[in-house]
Amino acid sequence: MVAENMTETEKTSQAESTAWFAQALAYMRIQHWQEAEQALRQALEIDPDYAEALCNLGYVLEQRGYPDAAEEAYRRSMALAPSLLNAALNLGVMLQSQSRFDEVEAIYQQTIRQHPDQPAPWTNLGILYTAMQRDHEAERCHRQALMLNPDYRKARFNLSYLLLRQGRFEEGWACIEARTMPAQAGFIDAPLWKGESLSGKTLLLVCEGGHGDALQFCRYAILLQQQWSVRLHIVCPPALERLFSMQPVFEQVWTNPSKAACDYWCPLLSLPGLFDTRIDNIPADTPYLRIDDDLAEQWQALLPVGGFRVGLVWQGNPQFENDSDRSLPTLCVLSPLNQLSGVHLIRLQQTPATETTVKAVGLQELPEVMVDFADTAAVITGLDLVISVDTAVAHLAGALGKPCWLMLPHHMADWRWMTTREDSPWYPTFRLFRQQIRGDWVYVARCIAQALQAKLEAENTPE
Repeated sequence: MVAENMTETEKTSQAESTAWFAQALAYMRIQHWQEAEQALRQALEIDPDYAEALCNLGYVLEQRGYPDAAEEAYRRSMALAPSLLNAALNLGVMLQSQSRFDEVEAIYQQTIRQHPDQPAPWTNLGILYTAMQRDHEAERCHRQALMLNPDYRKARFNLSYLLLRQGRFEEGWACIEARTMPAQAGFIDAPLWKGESLSGKTLLLVCEGGHGDALQFCRYAILLQQQWSVRLHIVCPPALERLFSMQPVFEQVWTNPSKAACDYWCPLLSLPGLFDTRIDNIPADTPYLRIDDDLAEQWQALLPVGGFRVGLVWQGNPQFENDSDRSLPTLCVLSPLNQLSGVHLIRLQQTPATETTVKAVGLQELPEVMVDFADTAAVITGLDLVISVDTAVAHLAGALGKPCWLMLPHHMADWRWMTTREDSPWYPTFRLFRQQIRGDWVYVARCIAQALQAKLEAENTPE
């Protein structure tokens, strides 16, 4: 609609629809999805062909848990305005979460034909090919996005995960620097550490990502102290504060970065690159975390006496993007472990199991509640084995030097577990059990039960 050809009534209607659209944007920024939907529907009542409003309505409906309605809105937006890039990208991301890979590939390829100079559809296609385990094509897509725009950080970051999973650490660590820096950075009044001498200085380490990332990469604190006479402080989530306070390597542990004074600061995920980490020189000496003896004794007194004690973690954080694949649908999947004589199965995760599941698996509950990772670590020190999905407790077991059998999904396993290995270069006490078919945890559970039976028989065989 061309403004100079509008009637006064049409101009008024356009202004009203634009005002509703702007109001919806304000609601979207603060994640008030219901109010945003209402505002967008007001805009569309005035102008049913408002493509941008339809695109945003699709996104809002997706956030509200209405994927079918969201898809309809996205497709209407795309039909009205093929040049509108976000509708196609958002639809592709949503359909990929539903594993509709062929449809997503067609959408992205069409979008690339319509927008040959835009990097976003190329890197989204790369993400799709990674999910489809078509790594060579995925890499080509990310590099094409970077050729179109060398400063496109999303493509460089996504390429980093692909390279790291393949063990191509040199370029992988360089590319991971394209990630968004932790929010705490804005509160730190000191320069970013880039490898300068730290002798006599104070370095503030900042946790980023999830708890598992912090537990994995805090190992570099020991290397920093070995190389320089440096005072190390760390900013961490509250759930890690007590555990990190028990580590002699940290002079001070903070949860509020604005209170920390330092000469330099560094996010944890930058340390592997700064130490020139390669697949053959990963600092993998464990344990690199310790727990206070009194706390360990307190929790170990609550564990079953005798037998082989196994801690179980079957679900991760449901907010994690790949949690539906990495977590078990139910603890009952591990019921074959209940057939093994002399094994105590103990709940390590925070979320309790249902009564039916507890009986089916023979799960034992501790009489006290673990409130943070220090408590969980104390329990782990008294176990013989941890069996876990890919979540922070597994990293904690590895950092404590405890045997851990890790259950990995076929679809989108994390980069740090590589692609086909049954061990981990990061944790020498790990053994990896991988799905062979997406969603087939029964196979994984059967393999673990057989391996545990063999381990028990070997330990009980006289020499």
